[in-house]
Amino acid sequence: MVQIIAGENGKGKTPYLLERANDAVKNADGTIVYLDKNVKHMHDLDIRIRLINTQEFPISTTDGFIGFVAGIISQDHDLEFMFLDSFLKIAKLEDADIAPVLDQLEKLGNKYSVTFVLSVSMAEEDLPENARKNVVVSL
Repeated sequence: MVQIIAGENGKGKTPYLLERANDAVKNADGTIVYLDKNVKHMHDLDIRIRLINTQEFPISTTDGFIGFVAGIISQDHDLEFMFLDSFLKIAKLEDADIAPVLDQLEKLGNKYSVTFVLSVSMAEEDLPENARKNVVVSL
């Protein structure tokens, strides 16, 4: 499953995403991973959430990003939630069509029972059609 928190830069997506992650860990049966472009929010996350700084890894393409996510899933059979902050940046999708990547994440999520929660720096009305159905919050 893919859930999207949509909104332009500076609208408060990250604080909302952090809150969702910290709430999820309270009731999660599995593990939770939080992907970000830095470790700035390390102290804002519950200690049980694994923070991964994507800048530490050689992700240079969208395909590389999907492979990275698949690798995380393959190493953690208990993975329940994956929170992705600054999704467009970490997925190498700035100024690109995000629809194919969302479809790939949806397939991975369904196959491995992982819920992806994405912070997307776009207004809801600017998202592709396949993404609008997944918007849970529009800021």
